[in-house]
Amino acid sequence: MTFTAEKELSLGRALFSRALHTYFLMRRGLTIGVRAIVQSDDGKFLLVRHTYTVGWHFPGGGVEKGETAGQALRNELLQEAGLKIANTPILHGVFHNDGVSKRDHVLAYLCDAEGDLDAKPTSIEIAEFRYFDFEDLPPDTDPGTVRRINEVVLGNLKTESW
Repeated sequence: MTFTAEKELSLGRALFSRALHTYFLMRRGLTIGVRAIVQSDDGKFLLVRHTYTVGWHFPGGGVEKGETAGQALRNELLQEAGLKIANTPILHGVFHNDGVSKRDHVLAYLCDAEGDLDAKPTSIEIAEFRYFDFEDLPPDTDPGTVRRINEVVLGNLKTESW
């Protein structure tokens, strides 16, 4: 891929992401999202890389009108990684995500998941997914995701910001 093509792809992703969040803002006013903090048996964290935004994130997405946070969490984990929630998720925290908008909040849940990751994602939203050791995260891991991992692994104090 040429440098110009990479810039165009990056610009396209940024414009799509902004349009998507503008749409959500118009539909919802206040936006609430969920993220599933899933660890493998050996303590690695499940991260996904979306097709419409840069970086690695916990699986998750927006809570739709008429949907509970729990329903959204189950739906997003199944859609993005093909995994089912095994037990009752534990709320890790509620975080303001002002990187998206001044009205966006993320509910992060500690989740036990059952099932195996497919060889490749089936959702068009997901470019790839993988388990990562907390000491070997990809360099473009979302900063809020890194903060949550440090809270879980190192016991760092929780912040109010994603």
